[in-house]
Amino acid sequence: MFSGIIETMGKVKAVVPETTGCRFIIEEAKIAVAVQVADSVAVNGCCLTVIDKDETSFTFQVSPESLSRTNLGKLTLGSSVNLERALSLGDRLGGHFVSGHVDGLGTLVKIDDLGEYQNYYFSVPKKLAAQMASKGSVAVDGVSLTLVNCEPELFSVALIPYTLKVTTLGSRKIGDLVNIETDILSKYVQRLLEAKEWQ
Repeated sequence: MFSGIIETMGKVKAVVPETTGCRFIIEEAKIAVAVQVADSVAVNGCCLTVIDKDETSFTFQVSPESLSRTNLGKLTLGSSVNLERALSLGDRLGGHFVSGHVDGLGTLVKIDDLGEYQNYYFSVPKKLAAQMASKGSVAVDGVSLTLVNCEPELFSVALIPYTLKVTTLGSRKIGDLVNIETDILSKYVQRLLEAKEWQ
């Protein structure tokens, strides 16, 4: 479980193709010294397991499923990624509960430049938009954000200068794909409503 408060950004040091999936080696010394093999780390909001590490980098294996359903499949040498280690009991929860299980992809379609601040607009499938509500929470590339406007296939978020500086969102361009995880509570509410039709 994660909070959506990004600890730092890392860089893709290597992409190693395997028979089906691939391995990513991520370089970031602060995280590397703190994690152990088998630890969970959210990479752009995707919960991955550390399988190897050294003093400055750590390695993940990524399945074909994850590569096809997230933006991890678009990563190349030198790509920046958002990193967050799993929560420990007793940690402060500054964002919201984020599972690290990406629900789908969104596309950045519009940016309102308000000087230091920016409003981002993302298109998403209707099934994801149905799990969003204004003033609720969403994780975009692992970043916990407050929803502003929510429409059937579009939502917006307001980004402060700090978020733009310390996450990959600050370098996103129109047309970029982002990982979307809706609030876990909305999934259960939707499922309960669907279950009423089972009778």
